Amino acid sequence: MFEHLGRLIARHPKLIVGTWLVLAIGAFTIASVGVDGTSLFDRLSTGEVRVAGSESDQAQKLLASDEQGASLTLAAEGIAPDTAGLSDLLKKARTDLAQIDGVETVIDPLALPGGLASPLAGPLLSENGQGFLVVVDLKPGLSSHAESVGLARVKTRLDTLRNDLAGLEPGAGGIVGGNSLIVSAITGQIERDLTTGEAVALPIALLVMVLVFGGFLAASMPMVGALASIAGGLGLLYGFAHVVDLDSSVVNVVTLLGLGLSIDYGLLIVSRYREELHQLVSADERRSVRRRRGDGVVVHALVNTIKTAGRTVTFSALTVAIAVAGLMVFRPSILRAFGVAGVSVVLLALLTALTLVPAVLVLAGRRLARPGLAARIPGLRTVLVRTADVRSEEGAFSRLAGGVQRHPWWVVVGTLALLAGLASPLMNLQFRNSGIQLLPVGNDQREFVALLADEYPASSRPTVWVIGETTLDSTSSWVASLSAVPGVTSVDPPTTSGPYVVVGVRAATRDAGGNVAQDVVQRLRALHPPFRTWVAGQAANQIDFVSSLRRSAPAALAIVILATFTLLFLMTGSVVVPLKALLVNSLSLAASLGVLVWVFQEGHLQGLLGFTSTGGIETYVVVLVLAFGFGLAMDYEVFLLSRIKEFHDSGRPNDEAVRLGLQRSGRIITSAAAIMVVVFGGFIFGKLLVIKEVGFALAVTVVVDATIVRLLLVPATMTVLGRANWWAPRRFKALYERFSITH
Repeated sequence: MFEHLGRLIARHPKLIVGTWLVLAIGAFTIASVGVDGTSLFDRLSTGEVRVAGSESDQAQKLLASDEQGASLTLAAEGIAPDTAGLSDLLKKARTDLAQIDGVETVIDPLALPGGLASPLAGPLLSENGQGFLVVVDLKPGLSSHAESVGLARVKTRLDTLRNDLAGLEPGAGGIVGGNSLIVSAITGQIERDLTTGEAVALPIALLVMVLVFGGFLAASMPMVGALASIAGGLGLLYGFAHVVDLDSSVVNVVTLLGLGLSIDYGLLIVSRYREELHQLVSADERRSVRRRRGDGVVVHALVNTIKTAGRTVTFSALTVAIAVAGLMVFRPSILRAFGVAGVSVVLLALLTALTLVPAVLVLAGRRLARPGLAARIPGLRTVLVRTADVRSEEGAFSRLAGGVQRHPWWVVVGTLALLAGLASPLMNLQFRNSGIQLLPVGNDQREFVALLADEYPASSRPTVWVIGETTLDSTSSWVASLSAVPGVTSVDPPTTSGPYVVVGVRAATRDAGGNVAQDVVQRLRALHPPFRTWVAGQAANQIDFVSSLRRSAPAALAIVILATFTLLFLMTGSVVVPLKALLVNSLSLAASLGVLVWVFQEGHLQGLLGFTSTGGIETYVVVLVLAFGFGLAMDYEVFLLSRIKEFHDSGRPNDEAVRLGLQRSGRIITSAAAIMVVVFGGFIFGKLLVIKEVGFALAVTVVVDATIVRLLLVPATMTVLGRANWWAPRRFKALYERFSITH
C-alpha cells in the first residue's frame, strides 16, 4: 500500500499540490467568512461545561425554562445616587433606551415609585453609597439577529451614560456587563490567543527546522503541510460547529494540536527522504545536481520514504487518534466535541504528511541532497554539521545510549525516582469548573462580576440554586431546613418558575466552586423533603462532572489501552514492548500532571506566567492532557521503536539496535519535541486560563517524555530486558506473522 502511494505521488505531484492548495484556500475562506455571513468564531459557544442529564444540568434547564430576555447592566461607580442633575440624566437615558427595538424594561433606583426611599431600591444601590445599577431587559423570544442588534444599541447608550456621569462627578464611571458580553469576551479572547499562539509558534518552529535540516528549503517542507492543516482544520471545525455546540476552547486546542502534529510528521518524512537521497546520490552529484527527477533517484527515494517513514507516521497518527477518540466515551458534550474534532485534525495532519509534503519533495527533486544556503553562513555551518547530519550511525545520541547501557539499573532507578517526585503534587489535585475566573484579571467583565459580588450582594448570583417541585404555600418548613444546613449563611425568598419553586442559597464563601460550596451542595442533596428537588450551581455542576468522568474512565481507558497495545504489537511482534510503553507513558503523564498542579493549583509561577490561581485545575483540562498527552507520548514511542525494530530486523543485536535506533531517531524526536513545545508554549502567551493550563501541561508532557523517558528510561529498560523485549507467546507470534504491518 505505501509503495503504491509513493509511486502515485511521484507521478502526479503537481496535481496533488494543486488540489491541496484549492482545498486549503477554500477551507480557510469558509472558516473566516462563512457561507451564511457567520464565521467560525461567530458560531462558537461558551459557558459552564455541564453533563447532559445530570441533576445539575436538569436544574439549569428548569431555571432556563422560565423564559427571560437578554439583559445588560451598567454598574455606575464613584457617584452618589442623590447627586444633583443625576435624575435628569437617568430620565433621558431611560427614554432613549425604552425606544430601542426589543427593549422591555429599564430599571434604575430613581425610576422606582418613591425613588431612593423605595424598599425595592436596595438591590440597585451599592453598599458604599457611591454607585447604582441601571438594568435593561430585552423582550423574550426575539430572533438572534434582533437580539444582537438590540444588545449592541443598548450597550452603546449605556456607554454614553457612563461617560456622561463624569460630567456630574469627576472620576465617576462604571462597567457595562451581562451574559452576552461575557460570552463575547471569552470567544474574542480565544481568537486573539489563537493568533498569538500561531505568531509565536510558526517562526520559532521554522528556525528549529532550519537547524535540523541545515537549510531553508528543507525546513519549509513541513511548514507547507502545517499551513494546509491549519486551514483545513479551521474548515473542519466550521463544519462541526453546524452540527454540535462547539466550545470556543476547542478551536485553539485542536488547531494547534494539528499544527504541531503536521510539523512533526512532515519533519519525519523530510528527514527520511534526505537520508534516502544521501544513500543514492554521490557527493559529486550532490554538489552539482539541481532538480533531476527523470533518472529514478527521486522516485526511489520517495518510495522508500513512504514505505518506512510513511508507515511510522501512519502508526503514530493512529495511536494519537485512538487516544483522542477515547474522549468520545465520556458523557460531557465538550469532551465529545474535543474527541471528534481532535481525531479529524489528526487524520488531516496524517493526510498532509503522506500526500502534500511528499509531492512538494518530488517537485524539489534532488536539491535537498546538497547543503542549503544556511550551511554557507560562517559560524552557523559548524552548528549545522552536528544538528543536520542524517547519515552517521555514531553521534551524540548513540554515545548517550552507550552511557545508559553501561549503567542501566542506575538510570532506571534514577528516572523513576525523578518521575515520582514530579508526580507527587498530583496527590492533592482539586477539580474546578470555573466560569468568569477563566478570563484574565483586569478584564472588564470579570471586574463587573466582582463588583456585583462586592457592592451589590442582593443582585449577585447565589452560591447554589435549589428547585423544588412543589407550591409556594408549602415551602416554609422546607426553606427553614435549607437555612439550617451547615455552611449556609442566608436563603433568598422563594420564587416560582412555572410549576416549580426556586430558592437561592448563599454559602459562607465567595468561591462558588470551592470545598465549602461543594459541602453545602452535598448536604442539600442529602435532604429528602416530600417532593422532588434539584440542586444547581457551579459546585453542583463540578460534582456531577467529576462523577461522570469516574464512571466513564474505565471504559475509555480499556479502549485506548487495548487498541494501543494491538497497534504496537502489530508493529513490533512483541507483547513486552507494548506493555512497557503503556506503563512508562503512564508514569510520564503522572509527572506532567503533577507539575501542572504545582504551578496552576498551588499558584507557583503566577507572576511569570501571568495568571491567578483558582485553587484547582479545570476538570476537562485534566482529561484533555491525559488523552492528548498519551497520544503524543505514544507518537514519540513509535518514532523510536520503528528505527530500533528496523535495525533489529536487519540482524543487529538488541543493545546495538537500541543504540543505533536512538541515534537515528533521537535527533528527530528531540527536534519534533522542541517544535511541539514551541507550539504548545504559544498557548501560554494567551490570556485565557484554560488555554494556558492546556498549553503548559502539554508542553511539560512533551519535555518530560522526549528527555527523561525517551532518551533515558526507554533505552535503559530495553537494555535490562535484552532479548526479552521481543518475546511473545506462540499464538501471538502466529497472529503477528499473519496480520503484522511491516515495510
